[in-house]
Amino acid sequence: MKVLITGGAGFIGSTVASACMDAGIIPVILDDLSTGREAFTRGRLFYRGDIADASLLDQIAADHPDLSFAIHCAAKVVVPDSVIDPLGYYDTNVAKTIELLRGLQRNGIGKVIFSSSASVYDAEDGGAVTEEGPIQPASPYARTKAMVEQILADSAGAGDLRAIALRYFNPIGADPQSRSGLPQRDPSHVLGLLISAHRHGGTFTITGTDWPTRDGSGLRDFIHVWDLARAHVQAVRRFDLVTEKAAFRAVNVGGGTGTTIRELVAAFERVTGASVDVRIGPRRAGDVAGAYADVQRAADLLGWRAELTIDEGIRDSLAWAESFDSASGH
Repeated sequence: MKVLITGGAGFIGSTVASACMDAGIIPVILDDLSTGREAFTRGRLFYRGDIADASLLDQIAADHPDLSFAIHCAAKVVVPDSVIDPLGYYDTNVAKTIELLRGLQRNGIGKVIFSSSASVYDAEDGGAVTEEGPIQPASPYARTKAMVEQILADSAGAGDLRAIALRYFNPIGADPQSRSGLPQRDPSHVLGLLISAHRHGGTFTITGTDWPTRDGSGLRDFIHVWDLARAHVQAVRRFDLVTEKAAFRAVNVGGGTGTTIRELVAAFERVTGASVDVRIGPRRAGDVAGAYADVQRAADLLGWRAELTIDEGIRDSLAWAESFDSASGH
C-alpha cells in the first residue's frame, strides 16, 4: 500500500512517514522544503514542489497508480505569524488545499487524512473537549484548519471523497530512532523555547498567568509525536471502518490529560536536573487558555491511545536538539 504525504519532510509528516514505513506502508512524499528538510526524505519516494501544482500532482498519480490515500500535513503552523500574515496563511492552508483536493479527485485518490488541530475548539476554560465541542478558532491559523475541515465535510457530503480529520493537540518529542525531529534549530513552540533557554542560558517566558487554569498558566495537552504518527497508521488501517457511517469524521489525537505551562517547566527541570530562569510576560495575540483531549473516539474507532509520557517527549526532544547540532557542526 502507498500513501501520499504532503509536508512529508516536516516535523510531523516525516515522523508519520517513518511510522508508515515501519508498518509496511510506502510513503510518497510531496514537500516544497520551505520549512522541511530534504534529509528527512532520504531513502524515500520524494517529489519537491507545491501541493497546488496540478501538473506535479498528475505526475505523482501517474508514477504511482496504486496510490489510494493522501495524508495532508503541509501547512503554515505558527499562530503569532498567522496574526501578522493572515492572507499568507489563508492562501497556503486553504486555497492551496482546495487545489490539492481537486488534483486528488481528478486522479481518483478519494481517501484523505487531514492534519487538523485542537486549536479549532473553544478552549477558554482549560477543560476537556470532545469532537462535538464548540468550534471557535481564536487565530487565523486555527480558522484555516476549521475552514479546511468544513471543505472536507462538504466534499464528503457531495460524494467527492471520504476524510478523517485528526485534531492534533500539542506534539512534542522526536522519532525515537532519531530519523527526524523538529527541522528548526530554535523552534517557536513552548518546549522548543524551554530547550533554547536551557541550552543557551537564556530565560523562558510564561505568556500569561491569569488564565482560568489551576495555576493561572496556559494549559496544553502534550502528545509525543511518535504516538501521533501511530494514530495516522491506525487511521489508514481502519479508514473504511471509521468512514463507514459518515464520510467525514473528526477524531481527537492527544494525550488525554492537561499539563499547564508551569507544570511543563517542572517536568523539564525534573528531566534535565537543571533549573530554568522563568519570567512572566503578557498574553500573546491569538493565545487561549487551552484544552485537553477527550480521546474516547480515537480509542473506539482507531484502537489507539497515547503510550509515551511527557518526560519521554522532553527527553527525545533534547536528544534530537543535540543530534541536530552535531549534524550541523555546532
